[in-house]
Parts: sequence; C-alpha cells; structure tokens
Amino acid sequence: MTIVVGYVPRSDGLAALEAALAEAARCDEPLVVVNAGADADPRARGRAERRDIEAMCADLARRGVPVEVRQPARGLAPADELLEAARACGARLLVVGLRDGGRPGSGDTTVVRLLVEAECDVLVSRFVRG
Repeated sequence: MTIVVGYVPRSDGLAALEAALAEAARCDEPLVVVNAGADADPRARGRAERRDIEAMCADLARRGVPVEVRQPARGLAPADELLEAARACGARLLVVGLRDGGRPGSGDTTVVRLLVEAECDVLVSRFVRG
C-alpha cells in the first residue's frame, strides 16, 4: 500500500512529513508527497520551491524511503489534489499537518475536508512548539 502526505514548506508540513515518514518506515511502504497550492506564487499558498523539494528528496533518499513527489499546478484546492492522489494511489493512509498547532475545525478547511471526504484513514499531525 502507499502513504500519501500533504507537504508545505512550513512547520505543519514538516510535522506531516515526519509522521508519514515514521509510518512508511514502520510498515515498509512507499511515500507519495503532494505539494499542492492553488496559486502560482511559490510562497503564497504553500507551493515549495525547487530547492525545498530537492532537499526533502535527498533527505528521504538518505533514510531509504521510496518516494514520489507530485507538485500539481492545475489550480485545484490542496484538498482536491490530496484526495485525488490518495484515490489514484489506492492509499492506505493520508497524512496532513495542522496549521499552527490548531484543532481541526478551527479554520483549517483543508484538514476538515480530508477528514470528511477521504476514502482512506487520515492521520493529522500537529506541530508542537518546543
């Protein structure tokens, strides 16, 4: 099976990536990283720059995790891109980060949609400030 993770180059995206990586290593499953944003500006809506993606891929390769990176630019909402990726991969698990350590339903509509609409299990990881 496959684990799909929503990645943005922020604390919530890094928390999701670490949680997905731990689960992929535990179950010996490949990882599909989806970095989707509804805007062409890399910083505006979570789209990672090329160097962010390259650094992430190099780190995952060092850890021995098979990874596929998808960075769709169709202009769809991130939730739609993640749901489509999970369906297309037959994902067992979809992992997303929660913005700023908030709670589902406290304004993070992407997470709420995924919890309601995903056809697989959803793991919500939150960044905890140390």
